[in-house]
Amino acid sequence: MTGGPATAPLSVGVGARPGVTESEVLDLITAALTAAGCATRPIAALATVTAKAGEPGLAGAARRLGVPLRAFPAAALAAVRVPRPSAAAADAVGTPSVAEAAALLAAGPGAELVAGKRTSARPGRPARATCALAAPRTPAPPPGTKETL
Repeated sequence: MTGGPATAPLSVGVGARPGVTESEVLDLITAALTAAGCATRPIAALATVTAKAGEPGLAGAARRLGVPLRAFPAAALAAVRVPRPSAAAADAVGTPSVAEAAALLAAGPGAELVAGKRTSARPGRPARATCALAAPRTPAPPPGTKETL
């Protein structure tokens, strides 16, 4: 996982169980950004499967972050190759990946995962959200260009 230029805006894919709260989604996103060393990178969008786009916790998190909530059909998400497909997600919403696949689709063609699927952790309660981070693909330097480090 590389994840495009260090300043490129990130797309955050989010999966959710019914009733997930805005605060649980925001806490998860903050933890994922921090763990990936991306706490200061801008977020371009939250993305999810169409069946979950009406969840108030997801819509509220997008509003608080000031970004759109993009929704993708389960069939489009199912066509995306991901490192950690889930049988549970496939049974629940018709695609083996919501967070990783949605992040990749929202970031655009050739996007790369910056951080794979992570689940929310609340003491004494099961996780109700997952998220993953993706960025646009880093373009190759033009031929004959010398890269500096």
